[in-house]
Amino acid sequence: MKIEILLVGRGGQGILLLGRVLGVAMSKYANLYVTGVESYASETRGGESRVDLIVSDKSEEMDYVKVLNADIALFMYPYNLVKYSEVLKRDAYVFINSTFVKEHPYTTQKVFMRPYNEVAEKVAGTSRVANMVALGHIIAKTGVQKAEYVEKALKEIISENLYDVNVKALRAGLELD
Repeated sequence: MKIEILLVGRGGQGILLLGRVLGVAMSKYANLYVTGVESYASETRGGESRVDLIVSDKSEEMDYVKVLNADIALFMYPYNLVKYSEVLKRDAYVFINSTFVKEHPYTTQKVFMRPYNEVAEKVAGTSRVANMVALGHIIAKTGVQKAEYVEKALKEIISENLYDVNVKALRAGLELD
């Protein structure tokens, strides 16, 4: 089993945190092999941010650190949607934040467009946890990880005063259709 996950957004949307939480959940709590690469623009906020995660239950499948054939992709902002179509499998799960992205070029993939920022604002009172809404949605639709493992990883990574709001957002994402 090898899964390639591509997460793309802009600075300030929590893409790097989302990748770290998912990576820790998969490696530490699900006992899978995980490699991840983060990249982000030099701007403090607003530039493109990206996380590539390669996950497997066999170490020998960990042959490259960059996503080449994404099974799962998340786009929080419309950066390079056409460019990234080159790395998506024909049957990939594609999650799109419809708060910022209204159209997409994907025709063969399983596309889920939901307003993650708006859901976060509604359930948590802030759009800053839209990344966790998106993560919950990804988990619900793909089964890539157990929500309980993600909650454990969140507890380990983020400060205690932010835990409840992030879990509330994650659980809201789990409930999205």
